[in-house]
Amino acid sequence: MEDYLTLILFGGFLVMLILGAPITVSLAGASMAAYLVLDKNPIALVQIAFTSVGNFPLMALPAFVLAGALMEAAGISKRLVDIAESLAGPVTGGLGAATVVACLFFGAISGSGPATTAAVGMLMVPAMVKRDYERSYASAVTAASGGLGIIIPPSIPVVIFGISAMGLMPPPEAIAQHGQFASLSIPKLFVAGVVPGLIMASTLVFTNYFIAKKRGYKGLTEDWSFGDIRGAFRRGIWSILAPFLILGGIYSGMFTPTESAIVAIFYSLFVGFVIHRELAFNNIIKSLTTTTWITGRVLLILFAATVFGRLLIEQKIPVVVADSLLSLTDNMYMVWALTIMLLLFIGMFMETLAAIMIIVPVLLPIMYMLGADPTHVGIVVVCALSIGFATPPLGENIFVASGIGGSTVEQITARIHPFVIASVIGVFVVAFFPQLSLWLPSLVGY
Repeated sequence: MEDYLTLILFGGFLVMLILGAPITVSLAGASMAAYLVLDKNPIALVQIAFTSVGNFPLMALPAFVLAGALMEAAGISKRLVDIAESLAGPVTGGLGAATVVACLFFGAISGSGPATTAAVGMLMVPAMVKRDYERSYASAVTAASGGLGIIIPPSIPVVIFGISAMGLMPPPEAIAQHGQFASLSIPKLFVAGVVPGLIMASTLVFTNYFIAKKRGYKGLTEDWSFGDIRGAFRRGIWSILAPFLILGGIYSGMFTPTESAIVAIFYSLFVGFVIHRELAFNNIIKSLTTTTWITGRVLLILFAATVFGRLLIEQKIPVVVADSLLSLTDNMYMVWALTIMLLLFIGMFMETLAAIMIIVPVLLPIMYMLGADPTHVGIVVVCALSIGFATPPLGENIFVASGIGGSTVEQITARIHPFVIASVIGVFVVAFFPQLSLWLPSLVGY
């Protein structure tokens, strides 16, 4: 029966995707077909979908999206880019490195890959072209770096992973074999993402350096100007304080991730109106519209994915998949290699949030059975899927960068593969060395 239901769920899902149905319709349609085959009351599907959004941590999703949009409108992102440029100085390929650093900064207040690419790209791509960078290369650096937005906390995909994972209990076999599992919480996931995010950023900086050296892309200045650096930090002090306020409040226990998102909104309004005086009423309306559109799309996917995941668990499909995989190998490195390759493939075709909600019910029980820490699993999943933003055919960041920079998607794709390869190496490093993810949470008491 499990094999039959697996065919209905995954087969129906894939067939509808191929026919061009939206991912929400594909998930919901496959789930409804399984309900009818199991002779279950379809009303239960609606009830499960409705209760899936009654989760307090999920309130952080629209709040962080709104905070990121307001911070861009308030001039916070522009000042972060200025700081990154001043730090780059005479470094070979300095503007490319500044783009990576700016995406790192903005990721700490945006939590979104495409939003990070758009905010940083509008400023950095024209600046790089002015400095004789090839336009398609400038767009490729920006698109590859935008994925850092979902790794550096606070991150919307990390929130979704936490919500999905906390609703899953380890299977009885895993409990019997490994006993008590490590704790899992969204604040812990946020802390765990810091070091892997820096590692992923480092791979992009080094790749940019070697390509820039080969192509002769010079630094911004002959030498570092500490006056310019000091001036950039002075002008951007309120921008720098934003991630420290958000993350410091979470890590110190002053407020939850959901509450920190609300603090970020009021902070953005204060800076935009009182300090920078760049925030207009029209910008607020535009930010609210963006937030409504993104949040509505995510919640619709969450409705359908929750039902889909619940069916997988009830029919013990993850256990079957886990047993099949473990019959091939129980070597943790091989399992991670297979998992990362699968995630990279899925990331090429599926939106990150939808992929997380579909993968977690299947992947997490396998990792439980192998004794992996769920926090580490979450960070590797998010790191691997972040590369999907820069890989066609979906490649959202590529399309965003193309719209901003003026290069075609094909031109950007031809320049982005060195950054994708470097990012994949970074993901393997993070996966094979769990302490890179778990050291900082243990240091702060998680």
